[in-house]
Amino acid sequence: MPEPLLNIALHQPEIPNNTGSIGRTCVALGCALHLIHPLGFDIDEKACRRAGLDYWPRLDLREHDSFGAYLASVAPAASVWMLTTRASRSFFDVQIRPGDHLLLGSESSGLPETILARAPERCVCLPMIEGERSLNLASAMCAAATEGVRQMVGRGEIRLSADGRLPEPGKA
Repeated sequence: MPEPLLNIALHQPEIPNNTGSIGRTCVALGCALHLIHPLGFDIDEKACRRAGLDYWPRLDLREHDSFGAYLASVAPAASVWMLTTRASRSFFDVQIRPGDHLLLGSESSGLPETILARAPERCVCLPMIEGERSLNLASAMCAAATEGVRQMVGRGEIRLSADGRLPEPGKA
C-alpha cells in the first residue's frame, strides 16, 4: 500500500461505532488506521458486513497485539502525537507532518498514564471550554486529522486538486 498521509492509532478502543466512523474518516483522508489490542468488539468480516461498513475493504488497517508492537511499527522519522485531555499543550501549537501518528486512547479512560509519561512533550489537547470533559473519540480524531491536513496544505507539502480534493495516498 502507498504511504498514508497520517497514521491514526487507537489504543484499546471500546465502541465499534466510533472505530467505524474513524475508519471512514481514514479512508476519506488517506490515513492508515492502527488498532492496538485488545479491542472491545469484533472486526471480522461478518461483523463489518453486518454493520454496513462498505468502505472497510478500502481502509488501510493495521492491527497490533500490544502497545509495544505498535511502537515497533512506527517509522523512525515519524512523530507520535498523543491526544489527551490531560495535556496543557494545544494541538494547534504543534506541526503535523506527513506520516506522523495521532494516538488516541479508549473511550472510557483515554491513554494510560504509563504511555503519556513516556513522552510528555508529545501530549497535546484539542482546545475546549474550561471544565468540559472531552470530545467524542471519532469527533476528536476527525478534528485532529483535518487540522493536520490543513497544516500540510498550508506548507505546500500536499496539494489539493482544482476541485479541492486530496491526492490519492502515495501521490501527494
